[in-house]
Amino acid sequence: MTETPPLPTRAGFAAVLGAPNAGKSTLVNRLVGSKVSIVTQKVQTTRFPVRGVAMEGASQIVLVDTPGVFTPRRRLDRAMVKSAWTGAHDADAVVHLVDAEGELGSGDGKLTPAQHRSVEDTASIVAGLKKAERKVILALNKIDLVKRDTLLALSERMFSEGVYDEVFMISAHNGSGVDDLKRHLAERMPEGHWLYPADQTADLPVRLLAAEITREKVYLRLHEELPYAAAVETTSFEDRDDGGARIEQTIYVERENQRPIVLGKGGQTLKWIGQKSREDLMEILDRPIHLFLHVKVQSGWAEDRSFYRDNGLEYDA
Repeated sequence: MTETPPLPTRAGFAAVLGAPNAGKSTLVNRLVGSKVSIVTQKVQTTRFPVRGVAMEGASQIVLVDTPGVFTPRRRLDRAMVKSAWTGAHDADAVVHLVDAEGELGSGDGKLTPAQHRSVEDTASIVAGLKKAERKVILALNKIDLVKRDTLLALSERMFSEGVYDEVFMISAHNGSGVDDLKRHLAERMPEGHWLYPADQTADLPVRLLAAEITREKVYLRLHEELPYAAAVETTSFEDRDDGGARIEQTIYVERENQRPIVLGKGGQTLKWIGQKSREDLMEILDRPIHLFLHVKVQSGWAEDRSFYRDNGLEYDA
């Protein structure tokens, strides 16, 4: 009996492009099956591309979770938007993820200020895709929050823009439709050897991953009090003889009056951030973690050239 030859392996890059808070990080985490990108209720929390590695049959999909595309106002904004478009340009496949609920608004057709911004950002992305003359995959997200008839109308309207060759309706939150999108991405990957071991889920340096996990916890706890005014740096990462790791991190804030916000009464807020971050890191790294957090005021961290270099962003974007 003749054995069936194994399927040829495939490997390539798939960029997930979208407006802030479209659900890009949630989708990447869902496709990979583990946490590789931070997810918070704050918009624009992904500051640089995070590569998650997803496996589907004989295909390896390296997912580039790009920063959200929006109208830049600061140096950091410009660097993030440029990083997003660069990631999309270099990828073998591009998914334009759209928040369907944000595009449609409430039942009476009215849009909140945040939804207005989302619609404007989506229009900007469509214009950019037309300029690039590249066909991409449209993924309408959060379909569990909108009515089917309005969803179909949105799909038809967006497909008529002429920049898409496939449409998928998904919910990154509950996983609906995500498996179909994953299989399609796997088919689009070029034939070739896998770029990473089959059990590797990300190529983010562990020090940077640890900092991102803690930054997520800062925003989860302080999303109203501390809008975009914090950065986290892993200042020390040491392996211990017991198999664990000792991690020291500094949380940077811009003003002196923000420091007590991060600390909380009796240090309870910082303690909560450290506990939640440590729990995630222990699960992701599968080893005991000893985490020590410090809070420092550094007013110019968003203009520090080394911050951009360490996070893979262009300072002069």
